[in-house]
Amino acid sequence: MRSLLDMGFTDAQAEQVFEAVSQIKGRGAAEHPLSTVTALFFLGLNSSSVFKILEKCPELYRMKDSQFSQRIANLRKLGLVEGSLQRVVAYYPQILMIPVKQIKNVAMFLREKCLFTVQQVTSILRDHPAILQEDQGQLEYKFQYVYFRMGIKQEEMVKTRLFRFSLEEVRCRHCFLERRGLYDTPDKNGQTRILNPKLSSILNVDLDSYLTDVAKASVEEYNVFQKMMVREWQEEEQQQKEMTSDSDDDDEEEEEEEELDEEQGGASGYVKRRRK
Repeated sequence: MRSLLDMGFTDAQAEQVFEAVSQIKGRGAAEHPLSTVTALFFLGLNSSSVFKILEKCPELYRMKDSQFSQRIANLRKLGLVEGSLQRVVAYYPQILMIPVKQIKNVAMFLREKCLFTVQQVTSILRDHPAILQEDQGQLEYKFQYVYFRMGIKQEEMVKTRLFRFSLEEVRCRHCFLERRGLYDTPDKNGQTRILNPKLSSILNVDLDSYLTDVAKASVEEYNVFQKMMVREWQEEEQQQKEMTSDSDDDDEEEEEEEELDEEQGGASGYVKRRRK
């Protein structure tokens, strides 16, 4: 308790941290549970920030010194320098619980699949660290939708902080404009028949501003459209499931035919397939 108070925690905070540390037992527990607390102070965070971090992510108490140092070093390699690093850890402390390999894989995915620059990847991780735990298939679909359907380049995506928004929100706001004739998909040369609104004016504004300034529509119209879109997406998902199921059935039939051919023996099996 005295050590915690000396670190700058209030009496209530010190008591809560002490209780949390006292409950850590068994395998996987850090040799010195207070070492994580000390390491967070060494990052330059104050007692209030450290307490909030531990409240958000109590799993940090169990982290070993070597893991903490390795993960902080990796974040610095990715461009999260002093200031940015502290803000990311304070905002999303779960980032320290993510294995180094997983973080590297996401960074590589953003560079190789989405063609973001190293600096742009750093900006994405700084502005939306939760991307590290999202499904890569969904991330790739969101990127391709905005890149090909909307004709938006990587620089504008980063400035707008695209990955903070859900795929459903992006699609709904875009499709609403598209069906009202206020957004045109660029051709292969990047040309459009009308001047499309900027991505930031579509996403980085509240709903009222979006409807008044960009969509020129009422809340009622948008609500009806949202419900219609949900039904369309559900139908699309059902069709995809049915197509996947049919494809699996075809694969099973082909496997059964191949097994039957093998049982009948070389030449006869070959003749049977040729006759089909």
